[in-house]
Amino acid sequence: MSLRKRKQREIKEDKKIAVTFAALALLFQPFMKISLGRTIWNAVDVAIAILLIILWLKDNIQKNS
Repeated sequence: MSLRKRKQREIKEDKKIAVTFAALALLFQPFMKISLGRTIWNAVDVAIAILLIILWLKDNIQKNS
């Protein structure tokens, strides 16, 4: 893969990650209160934790290769 295409792919992925983290910031520090039940919030917390672990692992794998 050419250096230019690799850089374009990295920029595109960085934008996706930025949007993801912005959405998470709005979810957990919203301008309006989001009333979800305790069970739903627990599920959201677990899903977000798994997502963040996957992103962290993916980033570490890319840095090591």
